[in-house]
Amino acid sequence: MIAEQIIRELKSHGDDGYKKIMISHGVKEPFFGVKIEYLKKIQKRIKKDHQLALDLYDTGISDAMYLAGLIADDAKMSKRDLQRWVEKAYCPLHSEYTVPWVAAESAYGHELALKWIESKKEGVAAAGWATLGGLTTIKDDADLDLAELKQLLGRVEKTIHQQPNRVKYVMNGFVIAVGSYVKPFTDLAVKTSERIGEVKVDMGGTACKVPYAPDYIQKVRQRGRIGVKRKSARC
Repeated sequence: MIAEQIIRELKSHGDDGYKKIMISHGVKEPFFGVKIEYLKKIQKRIKKDHQLALDLYDTGISDAMYLAGLIADDAKMSKRDLQRWVEKAYCPLHSEYTVPWVAAESAYGHELALKWIESKKEGVAAAGWATLGGLTTIKDDADLDLAELKQLLGRVEKTIHQQPNRVKYVMNGFVIAVGSYVKPFTDLAVKTSERIGEVKVDMGGTACKVPYAPDYIQKVRQRGRIGVKRKSARC
């Protein structure tokens, strides 16, 4: 019943103007157009609720699926739960944010990410690279497999321009994450991204641009934030 109550609450806070903006960014029906700031108010109220997160995600309503990611209890998410979530993700909002956030904070993020990046499905592969990037933001460098990260950077350099649209975007984000959060690899990530050059992604007619990784990492360096880890992959 509580999931139904949340859905009614979400419906009452839908915003048609915001909905149009989200549609231009690739969000698909069904959804109400609830602003993220309101979803975070619900998150603050509920905190974590494993079953409710599963129920909300299963509705297939985009706003509810995003909220599910915010309130998911990563410690209780099973491998099966995460696999089901990535397969049900039907737009970048879920496959590049909601699912990777929860996966990275779970016990299965690394394992599943390596599996997902081999997928022929664009959304699943994108979720895999986003999860790998997320892991670099929250795990101490000592807990990361640096040899593997170096190998993955090389893989991105060789293959990024041949990848599907959203996979290219998230691979670029992975290079930025490594350069920004893994201090021993900042220079390597910059050199890798310089060799990659401009990454062209169809952003669906929006004003959004693909970050140029060398410049982005340099800005992080100028702020003195290289290697400063985050408390959570979710934001």
